Amino acid sequence: MILTQNLCKRYGRMAAVQDMNLSIAPGTVFGLVGENGAGKTTALSMLATLSTPTSGRAYIQGFEVTREPRAVRRCIGYMPDAFGVYDDLTVMEYLRFFADCYRVDRRLVKARADDLLERVRLTDKRDTYVNALSRGMQQRLEIARCLMHDPAVLILDEPSSGLDPKSRLEMRTVLHGLRDMGKTVLISTHILNELAEVADEVGILRRGELVAVAAVQVMVQHSSAYRTIRIDGRFEPGELERVLAADRHVVDVHAADAGWNVLYAGTLAQQADLLTTLVQHGMAITQFSEQPTDIEQLFLRLSAIQEGM
Repeated sequence: MILTQNLCKRYGRMAAVQDMNLSIAPGTVFGLVGENGAGKTTALSMLATLSTPTSGRAYIQGFEVTREPRAVRRCIGYMPDAFGVYDDLTVMEYLRFFADCYRVDRRLVKARADDLLERVRLTDKRDTYVNALSRGMQQRLEIARCLMHDPAVLILDEPSSGLDPKSRLEMRTVLHGLRDMGKTVLISTHILNELAEVADEVGILRRGELVAVAAVQVMVQHSSAYRTIRIDGRFEPGELERVLAADRHVVDVHAADAGWNVLYAGTLAQQADLLTTLVQHGMAITQFSEQPTDIEQLFLRLSAIQEGM
């Protein structure tokens, strides 16, 4: 498992990670979401023993990252957000090299490499030079490399970064396979929607702080129950908000461009009733339409509601 207790990393007065408290159970795929600069890479580098925390503690499989770094490295596979490859090695040689680095029993290397190449869909590239692979193939090869010493925990920093849509789908399939292997996986990304199909839990990191954590299954259930309604029109300041506040199905209201986005928990019939009410109050409604729900905004809003209960 992965556990952090008030984990902090400061650079002078700037806190890259602030009081992070995280608990990831064995076999869980956990997604850490945040915009660029939110502190994701810093958090993952501390867990991978590449950066020393300013304060707080972090444990992986029971080993503390600052006091027992060698033990931590033996039980993790770490894929950074940027990596280099060796130009003069084939795919199979590349995997053998890292197996030797981790002192994997040489009797196991070929069978394990063959199995992993099949899992990441690179079996037909075993004799191809690594630098001749596409970026998507190199990303998948990196996951195979992380697994060569059979670690219990994988830490993947933006594994889908820079990939085209087809390569993203292939990477998603690979990530699904990690769950089937029973691995504990921590994935960082700046796009929450990417994790909806592969993660069990998701946490949002903002300005170094973990602001919300929830189970993906709960979010998916809520996303089908909540709708986002776009409302444009001409009305007096504050008038729309007053009417919406009286509707118990309105979960959240926020301004967007020249109109308003309303997170709504009612049925289509109740939406129609809301539109009728707005018109009866003399509002000139020019748009009242359902929009795709921003899952990140829904996530944060529902988390805030649950905290207030």
